[in-house]
Amino acid sequence: MSESSSNSTDLASTTEDAVSRRGVMGILAGLGVGSTVLHRALAAAVDEKGTITPEMIQQAEWIAGLELTDEERDETSRAIRSSLSKFEALREVEVGYDVPPAISFVTTAGRASNGPVQRNQARPLESAAPKRPGDDETLAFLPVTELSALLRSRQVTSEELTRLYLARLKTYNPLLNCVVTLTEEVALEQAQRADREIAAGRYRGPLHGVPWGAKDLIAWPGYPTTWGAPHFKEQVIDEKATVARRLEEAGAVLVAKLSLGALAMGDQWFNGRTNNPWDPRQGSSGSSAGSASATAAGLVGFAIGSETLGSIVSPCRRCGTSGLRPTFGRVSRHGCMALSWTMDKIGPIARSVEDCALILDAIHGSDGHDPTVVDQPFQWPATRPLSSLRVGFTKTGEPEDKCSDLKLLRELGVTLVPIELPESLPASAVSMMLGTEAATVFDELTRGHITEGLNSWPSTFRRGQFVPAVEYLRASRVRTLLMRKMDDVMRDVDLYVGGDDLTITNLTGHPTVVFPDGFVERDGRKVPYSVTMTGQLFGESELLAVANVFQTARGANLERPPIGEFLKALTEEEKKQPETDK
Repeated sequence: MSESSSNSTDLASTTEDAVSRRGVMGILAGLGVGSTVLHRALAAAVDEKGTITPEMIQQAEWIAGLELTDEERDETSRAIRSSLSKFEALREVEVGYDVPPAISFVTTAGRASNGPVQRNQARPLESAAPKRPGDDETLAFLPVTELSALLRSRQVTSEELTRLYLARLKTYNPLLNCVVTLTEEVALEQAQRADREIAAGRYRGPLHGVPWGAKDLIAWPGYPTTWGAPHFKEQVIDEKATVARRLEEAGAVLVAKLSLGALAMGDQWFNGRTNNPWDPRQGSSGSSAGSASATAAGLVGFAIGSETLGSIVSPCRRCGTSGLRPTFGRVSRHGCMALSWTMDKIGPIARSVEDCALILDAIHGSDGHDPTVVDQPFQWPATRPLSSLRVGFTKTGEPEDKCSDLKLLRELGVTLVPIELPESLPASAVSMMLGTEAATVFDELTRGHITEGLNSWPSTFRRGQFVPAVEYLRASRVRTLLMRKMDDVMRDVDLYVGGDDLTITNLTGHPTVVFPDGFVERDGRKVPYSVTMTGQLFGESELLAVANVFQTARGANLERPPIGEFLKALTEEEKKQPETDK
């Protein structure tokens, strides 16, 4: 950062004839003139005085695919010189990481609102309380639906459950590396409060007293919010993210800040790699790495993750958890790290689809802080019968009558409809918007040459510096076309199963649920595979209803990873190491 913005007037008067090479590149990007190569070619041609001439513009035109007139070249060179002061003036302004641009992405469902939504109204489908398991291991792996019933019937206390999860987090973190910070003090305070309230009959709902973990891009006052990156290890954000505040209002108990890949990329963070509980030899995928790993290992009752381009879906597939990426605009991102203002989404990771429904019920709706969030109804249990639902499927090489997933869906009573996802538009090219927005968020890191522990972000950030505004907005316009095509696809179905749609649906904002469907053996280890289903915009009620019945029929989510065996093997291996290697 420069020392002051008071020099902008003087700067304007001195840059009419001379600019820096870096300034040229920035100005060209801002003007939307050409490509990265053009910018560098022009910048390299700038002499020591920083002069930009019409001749230099002409020499670089072929790179941009332009052919300007002499008058246009003269105007462009003058525009570059006169624009530098504006760029420098903007760079003088200190803009916090939490400040979004003055535009908001809106799904094609629009801003229509049904008035303030009701939260914490959902109830589990089963009303009878189960009997408390005879061992803590089984207790730790119960879904929220059963933990909730045990807490409400006071067969287990929140403090007891919280201490159990805190102990498991400490025990298994050496194996999984999924914990950034334990929030033990606040957890015990919240648990004791929950026990008092439940005992007094002040029951808040199915999350009351249930311990949870937050992906460490979710702010909680008094604790670091590290974003998984060395540069932010000591960062404390003195506010409560909306999603965390709403879970507290629902009576949930925060036990840990969980790992994420550095700045929400992958499973590598400043303390190493977060591992898959089903096979700790491999990473848990990311970027909600710790949220999926800890949930799969029975270290928390549930967790909250985020997704921009696969960060809930991918680790849930790897770790065999159930996860929901809600509709864009369903859950507030206030108090959470921004990566892409037009793509970021917050959602639950749990041990069952129904758990995800109960969690969504507590966290959705507008908050007055995130301008993208709208109030749309969510009902659980869903009210529509399965027989009224139309479920799409993408055609594969396998005959329909031989596909086990389609066979089960047909048995559940839904109507199956073949669909084709939009493939005529370059969704992967449109996703360059993510890198460009991320480069804007973390511009300070690029200018400060900060690269340590940021995975491959530095090159993405540098590339984003040279995306012309014209190309970014062009991508945004193609995104509109993609959204319209998805509207056409979804016009005939309530949801669909499968499909190679991760990039498409993250751009269009559609909700996706993912859950384990079975297991295969890979490299001598039993590992899960998953099913994904995608719903209408703000159609989570029907989406989760179908997914829940499907999951219940298969039961793969009830399996547990053998983390005790893995931890024992790790401990024995460490004992064999020479003291000098430890």
